[in-house]
Amino acid sequence: MEYRNLPDLKGLAALRAVVELGGVEHAGQSLHIGQPAVTKRLRALEECYGLDLMQRRGRKLELTAAGERVYAFSRLVLDYQTSLLEDLNSLMRGQNELRLEVTSAIGDHLLPDILLNFADNYPQYRIHSRMGYSRRIQTRLATGLSDIALIEQAPDHPDILVQKWLEDELILVCGPQHPLSNTGEITKQQLAGQDFVLREPKSSLRIILDQKLQNFGISALPISLEVGSTDTIVEILGRGRHLSFLPKFAVAEALKHGVLRQIHVEQLYISMKLWIVRNRSSINNPVAEAFIQLLRESTQ
Repeated sequence: MEYRNLPDLKGLAALRAVVELGGVEHAGQSLHIGQPAVTKRLRALEECYGLDLMQRRGRKLELTAAGERVYAFSRLVLDYQTSLLEDLNSLMRGQNELRLEVTSAIGDHLLPDILLNFADNYPQYRIHSRMGYSRRIQTRLATGLSDIALIEQAPDHPDILVQKWLEDELILVCGPQHPLSNTGEITKQQLAGQDFVLREPKSSLRIILDQKLQNFGISALPISLEVGSTDTIVEILGRGRHLSFLPKFAVAEALKHGVLRQIHVEQLYISMKLWIVRNRSSINNPVAEAFIQLLRESTQ
């Protein structure tokens, strides 16, 4: 392979800073270099690729078509570089830390209690947690950028170990002001006449829902809104116009306090499992072992 003409990370950082901070001056301040140095790095990057990456429109610098592609690449490369540095720093600090990733629904509704419980029982250990989409989490696990994750979809990858954690289900819910709020059960045909607010298509919850409904004979629901947060969906349901399918663990408190109502659909049960997934390299990680043991004990 040819490595001599690869772009410099400093050039990619300069491009990203100019785009995200709004100009050369702010980019220089962020990178702790002068404006001429920022310009020099941008020119070197353009020479590397042989294309103009930015163009001036009035007083503003804008990305060219080639610049858009290089900017997207710079974000990916620099994010991975940051993760690598975090990983190396973790190695230097010793074996008392764990890099945990969770999906947003688990992070919002289950993770706080888990972290507090772990901190009480294992004060000598540290967990660094972050939320993301299942597919991205799986990639980070497979490449060793994370140690362990809690997700709704079990990955199929030779470097990832999968253990079942919890049994749950996706249930149909609405706010107390919805016309169906006092209805015990409806048919699947009645779903077609409703307005739905659902998670976004690339979320694991939405993928599971679409697959299960397809198997049930429902090719599509009448979707009015797609939202990237279960908490936001609960807020929208409270206005009384929409229905949604959400994980039972995420709406248990809302159901308990009457904020939401559950509606049963005739002959429909959408089971869902939550999984503990880990990179094979974390098998001998004492923090990972302690974390999994705590999860097991808390669900018995």
